[in-house]
Amino acid sequence: MRTVRRMIRAITTQSRAIPPQINSRQVLFRIVLRLVLLTTLAAFGSQGFGKTFAALLALSAVFCTVTGVMRREAIFGPALTHWDEAAVYAIFVHIARTLV
Repeated sequence: MRTVRRMIRAITTQSRAIPPQINSRQVLFRIVLRLVLLTTLAAFGSQGFGKTFAALLALSAVFCTVTGVMRREAIFGPALTHWDEAAVYAIFVHIARTLV
């Protein structure tokens, strides 16, 4: 029982390799960079730009949601997080699907 407590204490006190707080500028840069990359990839899609772009945006929203859960980021934090990024991509998915 003591060894289990020690292991739990050691796991919870370890420092994270990735800092929990990132600058909002980094998140905005990541959003813009990913949108440019997805737009470029969607231009070469075989199902048309709109459908491919919406699918890639949906995958990005899911990826950002999973990343936010894994990093245990606060949903309504003071800085932008993966949750905010997922919300942006979900809005763009909705817009792309209504236009197509």
